[in-house]
Amino acid sequence: MRDKREKFKKLAEARVNRAIKDLRLIGNLSNTSGYAYEDDDIRKIFRALQKELEEAKGRFGGTRNVKDEDFRL
Repeated sequence: MRDKREKFKKLAEARVNRAIKDLRLIGNLSNTSGYAYEDDDIRKIFRALQKELEEAKGRFGGTRNVKDEDFRL
């Protein structure tokens, strides 16, 4: 059982750190000197991220509603 715990910790740390890094990179898109975007684009991005976060959280509670959809603006 200890091996499963250690495996979980190792993977969780790596994946959460990767997700945090990717979220910071998404935040970099706010730089208007390099990018042009509309308010609707921002709403779509954060709606998609929030939806995935809620679905991931639900899976820890037993809810399994996984849809593998790619994000598009």
